[in-house]
Amino acid sequence: MAEADWVSRFADEVIAEAERRAPGKPIVCASGLSPSGPIHLGNLREVMTPHLVADEIRRRGVACEHLISWDDYDRLRRVPVGIDQSWTEHIGKPLSSVPAPPGSEYLNWAEHFKAPLITALAELGIEYRPISQTEMYTSGAYRDQILLAMRERATIDGILGQYRTKKKAALKTDDEDEAAAAEGSGAADEEDGSVAAGYFPYKPYCPECNTDATTVTGYHDESTVLSFTCACGHAHTVPLSEYNHGKLVWKVDWPMRWAYEGVVFEPSGVDHTSPGSSFVVGSQIIRAVFGAEPPIGPMYAFVGVSGMAKMSSSKGGVPIPADALRIMEAPLLRWLYARRRPNQSFKVAFDQEIQRLYDEWDSLERKIPAGTAAPADVTSHARAVETAAGRLPLTSRVVPYRTLASVVDVTTGDAEQTLRILRDLDPADPVTSLDEVRPRLDRAQHWVVTQVPADQRTQVRAEPDVALLTSLGPEERESLRLLLDGLDTHWSLDGLTTLVYGVPKTRLGLPLDTKPTPELKVAQRTFFALLYKLLVSRDTGPRLPTLLLAVGADRVRKLLSA
Repeated sequence: MAEADWVSRFADEVIAEAERRAPGKPIVCASGLSPSGPIHLGNLREVMTPHLVADEIRRRGVACEHLISWDDYDRLRRVPVGIDQSWTEHIGKPLSSVPAPPGSEYLNWAEHFKAPLITALAELGIEYRPISQTEMYTSGAYRDQILLAMRERATIDGILGQYRTKKKAALKTDDEDEAAAAEGSGAADEEDGSVAAGYFPYKPYCPECNTDATTVTGYHDESTVLSFTCACGHAHTVPLSEYNHGKLVWKVDWPMRWAYEGVVFEPSGVDHTSPGSSFVVGSQIIRAVFGAEPPIGPMYAFVGVSGMAKMSSSKGGVPIPADALRIMEAPLLRWLYARRRPNQSFKVAFDQEIQRLYDEWDSLERKIPAGTAAPADVTSHARAVETAAGRLPLTSRVVPYRTLASVVDVTTGDAEQTLRILRDLDPADPVTSLDEVRPRLDRAQHWVVTQVPADQRTQVRAEPDVALLTSLGPEERESLRLLLDGLDTHWSLDGLTTLVYGVPKTRLGLPLDTKPTPELKVAQRTFFALLYKLLVSRDTGPRLPTLLLAVGADRVRKLLSA
């Protein structure tokens, strides 16, 4: 790597910490995700941060494993907007026991929401070991840890008691984005285990109704007999040493897992790092109860979406990584997360900003081989296009995203017309097959179809606007004549760019290499507005050189001639 960026610095710290804790053992980095609803682009930061660090460690030849813990044994807390609200009857059941939403091909709720992210992670080149908390808890893998936590419940209660009065106040924020991130974080606000009979860090699921509407009424340390009642009316007495239908409350569950897996690095969202929150309390519990140390790792900030105020899984309709990967290539999405420090918020572009993002990417890809890119930019680009396992696929023939979007917009995706236009972009080196510009072309086409409102789509006129043409004055007619006379000799993207910007210069008696002046800018805007009105009956539209190529020389002549 060209520079010690944030990823390298964390990798240095993690390697040093791992060597201090357990010399010679593979390093463990971790993420945790709750498939309670759509796993959105904010949640992806929970994965990308440890992925980038783990990948850097592996690049250095050090054994490192990235765990993704699926919190599929969490309770269903609410039914997201857009899903049949009759599913509220399953609130309180483990996510892996809730039926999948209507029409889903998956076995249960958790698998339904995990599936698109699993596919996206593969496309993003993220290697990891998945852990199902349903499998871990129901197999009895955590039995010793559960019994230990129950024996040490007074210690845990004492730690939690230091913070209980701070619980809600700590999550207050004036930032709507941060508030949304906190709300959509899964188990962060789960109850801590306090009941009338005392404090118990274990929450059983009822064997009758399969919900956690249960209340522990007693526990005997030596026999491990656990007594509890349920809101469904049933009461149960079970030996906890054999009962595998329940889980530790979140603030105990998380540090237990850190100790169980030997996690050295795991980031935390803003809602997990305030006083009395999961990470702060868990860091004390892991030391006092489980005899281990908490992981190191940063607090990560909110990830938003251009044009969308909030991103919360419970609200419904939030973009997920698979949605982003339909409009941008995987290296671009990786780049967004790699180039910002975890504590810096940013937005993923689903609006016109995606065109500027691709322009910035293309500019960087030109600067790197020329040796003019900043070291930090070289580093973030390298992390975007390649992992320790190899390079990710990218479009081989670079055509600006905004150009492809404009072409798709005007041709409505017609392959033959699209190829004709792309071939004319650079007659000296023509595009000979649409495969040369894929997958970028496919991403641009999906963006146009799904993100550009119908009333903003470009509709080229079928016939000339005779009324407007006949109303033009001599200066406007002369401008159109200059444009039409230059079409044949300037029929390429660069040529037409020179032509459309040059016509106002010629009309003002200025050389073609004249730099913009206020007067010239006014003349150009006026000329451009006229062309748009004559071609697409609007004041604006796609970049004019691209639009002219898309319309075709013969049709341009027809629409611009009285």
